[in-house]
Amino acid sequence: MSGEGAGAGGGISPRIAVGAIDPAAMAGWDPTLPIVELGGATMGTGWRAMFAAPPAVDRGQLRGAIVALLDQLVAEMSHWEPDSALGRFNRAAPGSWTALPPDFATVIAAALDLAAQTFGAFDPAIGALVDLWGFGPVPAAGRPDDASVRAALEQGGWQRLHFDPAARRLLQPGGLRLDLSGIAKGHGVNRVSALLMERGVRHSLVEIGGEFVGRGMRPDGDPWWVELETPAGEVRPIRVALHQLAVATSGDYVRGKHTIDPHTGRPVHHALAVSVIHRSAMLADAWATALSVVGPEDFLPLSEAHGLAARALIRTDGGVRELLSPALQAMIAD
Repeated sequence: MSGEGAGAGGGISPRIAVGAIDPAAMAGWDPTLPIVELGGATMGTGWRAMFAAPPAVDRGQLRGAIVALLDQLVAEMSHWEPDSALGRFNRAAPGSWTALPPDFATVIAAALDLAAQTFGAFDPAIGALVDLWGFGPVPAAGRPDDASVRAALEQGGWQRLHFDPAARRLLQPGGLRLDLSGIAKGHGVNRVSALLMERGVRHSLVEIGGEFVGRGMRPDGDPWWVELETPAGEVRPIRVALHQLAVATSGDYVRGKHTIDPHTGRPVHHALAVSVIHRSAMLADAWATALSVVGPEDFLPLSEAHGLAARALIRTDGGVRELLSPALQAMIAD
């Protein structure tokens, strides 16, 4: 996904997707403010924040606060850091409870809710499968055999988790490994965007690894534009106006087939790219993963049932088929 209009499409004019304009998008708008861009590395990818900078904002302090926040999230939920809170949970003794930091608790609560809504198409408890296929911190020695896949499936499964939201603690049933890579980046984008608001920055576009949140307006009066990446050249791209909206994409055209179907324990092959537009980047992130897992025949019914603005690019024998949910079709003006 690309921000601010630069993007794929090979010169093909994009379709324009604009949702209802939230009046809050204009609050504090000032056409004289400069656009500032900050960025860096996090979560195995990059982060970027573009914003209309009020005079009182100290850019150096703001960048430091963003970096500290992102480092905190990595320390809580990274599958790659053995000493993260997630890593400690994965090694916890069977039957033991792990106290979760607030962000971790927020993400696991949302992840379990999405797991139930998607009948397990989104599952935060597939860490053993992620490691087995070499998508975690240690490369796989080779393609896993059927017995290894079955063993990893039995080891995981969101139904084995028990979360106590009041006490913010999670029960380790024994041998279960979490992987939150399908939702944590989206939560990070939400948190950075909220931090900017707390520091007086009301108009911004925040990205982590292709997941975006847009708030307010650009100083020139335009919305924050994001173009959905369209790796299939024959499909016309879509440019989205992020008025208080987020967008996330799950795809295998960059990193290969790394999305695992929690039901089969094997990587998904049919989904080239799935994008979801939502009020929350965390939920857009998780829904994009879930909609990548379900078959093409279930994409539209599930999207419509939950009112999701979503697009899927599905591999077929003859090329690529595009599916647009009704909610996204209603947003497209051209």
